Amino acid sequence: MKLSIVIVNYNVEHFLEQCLRSVKQAISTIDAEVFVVDNNSIDGSQKMVKALFPEVKLIINKENVGFSIANNQAIKRSKGEYVLLLNPDTIVPENCFTKLLNFADSKSDLGGCGVYMVDGQGAYLPESKRGLPTPEVALYKMIGLNKVFPKSTKFGKYHLGYLNKHKNHEIDILSGAFMLMRRKALDQVGLLDETFFMYGEDIDLSYRITQGGWKNYYFADTQIIHYKGESTKKLSTNYVKVFYKAMVIFAEKHYTGRNQRLFKLFINSAIYARAGLAIFTNGIKRFWQPALEILLMYISIYWLKGYWEDHIKRDHEIYPIEMVTIHIPYYTLSWVLSLYISGSYKKYYDFGLLVRGILIGTAAISIIYGLLPDELRFSRGIILFGTLLVLAILLIWRTVLHLATYKTLNFSQRHHTKSILIGEQNKWEQVIDILKSYNQNYHHIGFVSNKKSISPQWLGTHDQLKEIIKIYGINEVIFSNDSITTEETVTLMNDLGPRVKYYTIPANSNFVIGSHSKNANGLYFGEQIELHLSNHEVRTQKRFFDITVAAAIILLAPLAVIFGKSRTWLKYSGPVLLGKKTWVGYASSAQNLPNLKPGVYTTAYELKEENTKFQENLDLLYAKNYTTSMDIRAMLS
Repeated sequence: MKLSIVIVNYNVEHFLEQCLRSVKQAISTIDAEVFVVDNNSIDGSQKMVKALFPEVKLIINKENVGFSIANNQAIKRSKGEYVLLLNPDTIVPENCFTKLLNFADSKSDLGGCGVYMVDGQGAYLPESKRGLPTPEVALYKMIGLNKVFPKSTKFGKYHLGYLNKHKNHEIDILSGAFMLMRRKALDQVGLLDETFFMYGEDIDLSYRITQGGWKNYYFADTQIIHYKGESTKKLSTNYVKVFYKAMVIFAEKHYTGRNQRLFKLFINSAIYARAGLAIFTNGIKRFWQPALEILLMYISIYWLKGYWEDHIKRDHEIYPIEMVTIHIPYYTLSWVLSLYISGSYKKYYDFGLLVRGILIGTAAISIIYGLLPDELRFSRGIILFGTLLVLAILLIWRTVLHLATYKTLNFSQRHHTKSILIGEQNKWEQVIDILKSYNQNYHHIGFVSNKKSISPQWLGTHDQLKEIIKIYGINEVIFSNDSITTEETVTLMNDLGPRVKYYTIPANSNFVIGSHSKNANGLYFGEQIELHLSNHEVRTQKRFFDITVAAAIILLAPLAVIFGKSRTWLKYSGPVLLGKKTWVGYASSAQNLPNLKPGVYTTAYELKEENTKFQENLDLLYAKNYTTSMDIRAMLS
């Protein structure tokens, strides 16, 4: 047998299906076998492989054993002259393996080989070729010099940026996303080191291949799509910890003396530095808008207080210090919390939600004001006119931000997606049916095909694609694998560049899939049932119900003893208030439904015995028809 392909899967069913379809085409003229090792996925991956790809050798693990162990399970059973480790979030061209194996056969010293990889937007992935992470190379990467001087032979060694990405080269390190190895080399140097759970195992094996006298190559004459790049968001603290700890294992295994100590020092320093950067950056991304608006609100009301004193009351010292230290802060906090609960920070440019949030906040301020003693009630006028001032300031601020970000004052235009399909009319009609249930602002412009059509939706041929995108203002292109090859897809993506977003609809499938960058999670659009809980406002209502009920139970704790469920309610009010639980959650694993926190009660409160199928049906009905009355019935049952 010529080739054995090993794919380790964990909860990426639709990416895996697309990958296997492309692999099936690519091995049609090759003596090859395909293994899928499933690390205890719960998303239906196993059923999908059995149903659609019965020829695939499926290995099912009862737990997530990690990347190295899973790959080794299949490698030990494989029989190919070459073994390819392939990520499930990849697509390979139809002639990929033919070209690659011809190249490998021509290099008798080839132990391993990688290829030219692009992400879901057609951007080249620098991890396609890498150098050995010596202490010096690791230092330059950690402090960012490899990005500042990517083509430097001194600073750019981590990704070998000085080597032409369009030409074949000898390299040090292969990427585990696509890693072809000669069986003889594996027999000599051994399989993946199972000490590495995830990350680092490809570096270790690549290094052992070169230490065994073999060479690793970068093959540029075929290009694959690797949707998620390195399959992790680089600014997550979990990634930082796992990846750099893997580097410590590598250093302890292969370096000695001063080099090992130096490398470990760099790595451990990097862990804390990058973790700190991740926390800081994620915090800024998540909270900068509310934080800035808190400042704007506070400054606005502080200015209004001074104006009120000077021009209305004509007494510069009429308000005591408590106005600044207590009243203005709680005004500001009330407005911000109301904006958050109303969903204004999710739909930042929905001015209806902005007005609603401010008015709810003002109502809360008025209630608190009414409960204060007379000596702490300073001015209803400031509350009233402060509401108008804050609302005006936020409207102006968000309008200016929208103009700076999107270069337009057309607030609806930002949500519009203008998409075209590279494929035939029947596939285009299918795509419309899939996408319209996800976004009502989708503008389905038409399809592009080299087969001329009399349909009014036919826009032109492939060589007119740039003009079509420019004329119609297209921002999304969907490739149909029924009509266009993977190689043609990659070519068009490279030609068009990052001006639009790219998706694919695999051959004989009913879903659209893609990714916007190497650091982004994949995006999936499939035929779905409209779920009430998918609506952000409905989810906000559920969260508001949780908070209100939990707060009321805590405040009324002395009176709650008259209810039989009082102990349960009091026990879980804290976790619900903190967002760790919800009063009513799903009864089953509910993988295809909107995410909910674990429930104090479940949708199956009326079932007398456990029945998985009924539980799944109840969860679906709950998500589809949710109202707060359903939660009330569950809590009182």
